[in-house]
Amino acid sequence: MLKILIPTLILLPTVWLAPAKLLWPATIVHSFTIALTSLTWLNLTAETGWTSMNTTVAADALSMPLLTLTCWLLPLMILASQNHIRYEPIPRQRLYITLLVALQFFLLMAFGSTEILLFYVMFEATLLPTLFIITRWGNQKERLKAGLYFIFYTLAGSLPLLVALLYVQDDIGSLSMLTLQYASPHKLSLYTDKLWIIACLLAFLIKMPLYGVHLWLPKAHVEAPIAGSMVLAAVLLKLGGYGMIRMMVILEPLSKEVSYVFIALALWGIIMTGSICLRQTDLKSLIAYSSVSHMGLVAAGILIQSPWGATGAIILMIAHGLTSSALFCLANTNYERTHTRTMILARGLQVVMPLMATWWFMAGLANLALPPLPNLMGELTIIIALFNWSWWTLALSGIGTLITAGYSLYMFLMTQRGPLPDHIKGLDPTHTREHLLVLLHLLPLALLVLKPEIIWGWTA
Repeated sequence: MLKILIPTLILLPTVWLAPAKLLWPATIVHSFTIALTSLTWLNLTAETGWTSMNTTVAADALSMPLLTLTCWLLPLMILASQNHIRYEPIPRQRLYITLLVALQFFLLMAFGSTEILLFYVMFEATLLPTLFIITRWGNQKERLKAGLYFIFYTLAGSLPLLVALLYVQDDIGSLSMLTLQYASPHKLSLYTDKLWIIACLLAFLIKMPLYGVHLWLPKAHVEAPIAGSMVLAAVLLKLGGYGMIRMMVILEPLSKEVSYVFIALALWGIIMTGSICLRQTDLKSLIAYSSVSHMGLVAAGILIQSPWGATGAIILMIAHGLTSSALFCLANTNYERTHTRTMILARGLQVVMPLMATWWFMAGLANLALPPLPNLMGELTIIIALFNWSWWTLALSGIGTLITAGYSLYMFLMTQRGPLPDHIKGLDPTHTREHLLVLLHLLPLALLVLKPEIIWGWTA
């Protein structure tokens, strides 16, 4: 673990001491080296399930793919931000990259921690860099409101979680993930145990987010700069799923009745947010709502507490992270040229940028779960697990899948097809940097088809 954490910390002096003309190349090369080194995690297997262990951090089959995804995303975020940040003063550019590096460090510590209390501290620590990125580098004045929504929703859910964790610490005497699974369930009264379970899950359900507590996400996504949108969609939402899978080990004997409510909300959310996507006019808002829809499926897969459900959730989290991040990058390339996110004002771009239209098509197909991509593997595994639990769930998840296909095609047709409006005839050509950026999102997604067991979690 230290072979990744220490180079990540060394990135900070690189950012502040590199000459101005070498700032972006140096940080991209350094962070990409860390990303390539992190791929060695995917190859590690141990009889205990835990590897790279020391007293506070370790990696297992659940956290390894998420740790690798976190490392892989940093060079891509720096690469995506290069165009719109380069006009700012050099100290601000350095501060921006520093916030991204700090965010990576906190995420690595969160996914790698073996103590749940350390995970909680790092889970909260990720809020600060993200808040600064949204409120300082966002595009419009609504960014302050988006930042407030983001911080207050997350903090409101986190306080009950802290109280629940302190209770567990007092009751069992340990919050180590290595020992908690062997602890006996808590003896609570009928109503107190329901409140305790809700307190344990609420922070993660808001982070995912569950339909009903999702209002912060579209606002944060729409107002954030490109790196903020990428890290929110690809990694920060996955903190919620990861935390839920870890907490389910403690809650398992008690949580059956409470789970029903959240499963119903998650499945209903798939249909509702998908329907919202079908009538969206704002491109980034559409991609943000599609994230809520996909994460609803992940939440349902985790809450039914079966091996198939958990496996499908892990696969879909990784696949969705790469896909939605790629879609935000493509939306940003459109925005940098047309200076609008309204789809009807920036359509027919296939005529002007044919290769970019190809990337749009591939990312759209990945979003609607085209076989044999990992998105389909994750969705099918979760749907089968849900059907096995209750066959009524097939109606909701099936309709949700159809709506997902509908809005993914709607997004592609609205942005790429049709006549080119007169006001956007003189566009800048696409750059190699942008094509490389999308390729580095979609290539891992395609390669995972060949070896999906590295993101299967414990069932591998």
